[in-house]
Amino acid sequence: MSSLFEKAPNPLRRVLIANRGEIACRIMRTCQRLGLETIAVYSDVDAAALHVQMADEKIRIGNAPATQSYLNIDAIIEAIEVSGADAVHPGYGFLSENAAFAERCEEKGILFIGPSSGAIRAMGSKIEAKRIAEAAGVPTVPGYHGDDQSEARLRAEAERIGYPVLIKASAGGGGRGIRLVRNPADLTRELKLARAEALSAFGNDALLIEKYIELPRHLEVQIMGDTHGNLVHLFERDCSVQRNNQKILEEAPAPNLPEAVRGKLFDTALMLGREIGYRSAGTVEFIMAADDDQPYFLEMNTRLQVEHPVTEMITGIDLVDWQLRVAAGLPLPLTQGEIRAQGHAIEARLAAERPADDFQPSIGTFVKVETPPELRFDTGVATGSDVTPYYDSMLAKFIAHGRDRAAALNALSRGVSESALLGVETNQAFLLDCLGAADFQEGRATTAFLKQNFPDGWKAGKMHLTELRALAAALWLSDPSPARSGLWHRRDGFRVMGARRPATCLIDLLDSAGEVTVFAEIGHGAARFRIGDESIELGDILTATEKTFRNAPVRWIREGNVLHVTWNGQSLRATLGYSVDAPPKSFEELRKPNDLSAPMPGLITEILVRVGDTVTEGDPILQMEAMKLVHSLRAGRSGRVASIHCKEGDTVPLGKPLIEIEVPMES
Repeated sequence: MSSLFEKAPNPLRRVLIANRGEIACRIMRTCQRLGLETIAVYSDVDAAALHVQMADEKIRIGNAPATQSYLNIDAIIEAIEVSGADAVHPGYGFLSENAAFAERCEEKGILFIGPSSGAIRAMGSKIEAKRIAEAAGVPTVPGYHGDDQSEARLRAEAERIGYPVLIKASAGGGGRGIRLVRNPADLTRELKLARAEALSAFGNDALLIEKYIELPRHLEVQIMGDTHGNLVHLFERDCSVQRNNQKILEEAPAPNLPEAVRGKLFDTALMLGREIGYRSAGTVEFIMAADDDQPYFLEMNTRLQVEHPVTEMITGIDLVDWQLRVAAGLPLPLTQGEIRAQGHAIEARLAAERPADDFQPSIGTFVKVETPPELRFDTGVATGSDVTPYYDSMLAKFIAHGRDRAAALNALSRGVSESALLGVETNQAFLLDCLGAADFQEGRATTAFLKQNFPDGWKAGKMHLTELRALAAALWLSDPSPARSGLWHRRDGFRVMGARRPATCLIDLLDSAGEVTVFAEIGHGAARFRIGDESIELGDILTATEKTFRNAPVRWIREGNVLHVTWNGQSLRATLGYSVDAPPKSFEELRKPNDLSAPMPGLITEILVRVGDTVTEGDPILQMEAMKLVHSLRAGRSGRVASIHCKEGDTVPLGKPLIEIEVPMES
């Protein structure tokens, strides 16, 4: 045990982390470095999770749903008492901003590694936080945050504020329960969806309404206070690149920010922190129109932020270390004047989702997780980790630091590109496109970044997908398995044309983008693969020991007829078979495009059509809740609703048929 914490006013020896995944692992690393014992809690589906493997002790707290485990205050308190933990670190999300949980800890003499329950309660409600900020003279976005939550009052306030408006969950965080409404006719529906999402994520459906500021920057200031009256800031971050109000890229310091604005941010954040006597780590968030120099207070997060590593990288300060010191009753190690910022840091959030399919969450098992050693990779998954539908889709964070922004950006882009993440579809290629976009390269991104840079949604480059498919076919042919003895020993599916002509074969390939036929020509030291109108020359990749393509490494893992391959930042999971063989069952299933099936396990929250309705391709026809979000499922074809195989309130498994659309016969 560290003598520093052993002799502290509030001695620390054992810390229970009331969280999971990436942040639980992150907290454990600092605790273990400081000589503190760590205790993990886990749900049934997390029994073999990485954070459980890392801990000194582990305690089961319930079933898979978060309400029965990570959000179960009684179960967490019992685990703390049974384990003999001195303190609990809530991480972010789950109970991290739950004032009732912090209060229970205070009542039982358990050190809560975070602010007081009073500060959490004051700032945890967006409504109350705005009232406090206004009373302290902090500029806030025009809006309504009253107690009257009736639809009539909210509609009247929206008219007063003027459209477009944002509906926000009062108890919200992480982008949950936020809806943009541009048209008064959409207000009723969006209120209903925001309430449902807020109730599901936070157990509180209170809402507020704000004026929507077009093309804003999202800026925030990291603050840290102790119990000795010290309060400091650790500079600002820019978190403008977002999807559905969830951050994707974050950086410190904010690029292209006038020093006068930077000073306003620091002064306002510290003023608010002093107003509530803040201790521990907290973040004061602001919004500012891109063509203005007046930042408006948005909210305060009374916890460690997901993006805290970029602040750590530019200051050299371990924020979890400081949180532990404050909880132990020790003063902050540095004064404001001693805190320096050096260089630039950028973070990209890795998520289990399919960006090309409207960011639908993905699940599965990682067969390979490997990142370059020079890249900071804060992760909750490793090779062999399962990704389930029960929790947030964010898995890990890539972080790079450089002497300036250009160096940090280059290092991050290179590191993301060279990372191998196989077995579960992720947003890796999407992140690379975001990093490479001119708006981000030049430091002028706003929260409209995605809409401006991917107006029709993000899609993988057609040629890149073709290249990956060709690589998958080549690797499948060249990599022997117990089921096959390899290309050179098995002739099924091949036409051998003679000594002077290449051997050829047709391969059926199925991936998440669809089914294609690959025409392969092998011979004379060359391998050529044609898919549709595109032809890819792979040279001697079939026989090379170290597989590379266009000077970039190719990495893969084969499981029978399934091949996982990654190259140049994009991954693919493909099922392959000779065209002369019987096609895999999944090929046949793919040929049913008129059926809408569950893309993930989840809860059916609303069915938007009835049998007999006519729908157009792309129309929303069903709402489904999974991974803490409400997803709109859309018609894949135009036609008539022939049958509905679910009802509102059903919990459905992956792949369950939900709605069948009858497509009219072509004349």
